[in-house]
Amino acid sequence: MARYTGPVCRICRRAGEKLMLKGERCVGPKCAIDRRNQPPGQRSPRRRKISDYGDRLKEKQKVRKSYGVLERQFQRMFAEANRRPGATGENLLQMLELRLDNVVYRLGIAESRAQARQLVNHGHIALNERKASVPSIETRIGDKIGWTERGRKSKFYEMARTWQGSREVPGWLRIDPIQLEGELTAVPAREDIDMRVDENAIVEYYSR
Repeated sequence: MARYTGPVCRICRRAGEKLMLKGERCVGPKCAIDRRNQPPGQRSPRRRKISDYGDRLKEKQKVRKSYGVLERQFQRMFAEANRRPGATGENLLQMLELRLDNVVYRLGIAESRAQARQLVNHGHIALNERKASVPSIETRIGDKIGWTERGRKSKFYEMARTWQGSREVPGWLRIDPIQLEGELTAVPAREDIDMRVDENAIVEYYSR
């Protein structure tokens, strides 16, 4: 299955909440949720009640779309989360938060996860002073995230300076606002993940 390339605002409208897929646009007056907070598609005169399966599917899709993960990739991550000790739902969210592209986004040096993924794919991001080009790399405590020489010469580096500091960096990360380099200082706990999601519904979806 190919990556979704349609209008991402439809995804937020389908979820019924802001998923921050377009960065600053999501907090501005042009946000689709603020202007047209209703599901996309033709309106029906009847209001259908969403089944339990539909609720679980909605939670799964919301998380998957937010982090930009394909279905098969998401299934593999769920299987790995299920093998690890602890609560499967929390393990899954933790693995998603530790993805390199998400860490770049959380550090505030990318406007959105999609842009963070682009920075990594184009070789602008360095992990432990070595170029990293795989957005799905799972980072670990002590890992340092910075820029490659090519990245520092790109327009993205200058753009990052303009919005760096506009978004709060979570406590499990540390950022140098001058060099725009960060470090992973801890593993994120469930309370550190600000996404409103019922992870147990995702576990129930895959356990059906």
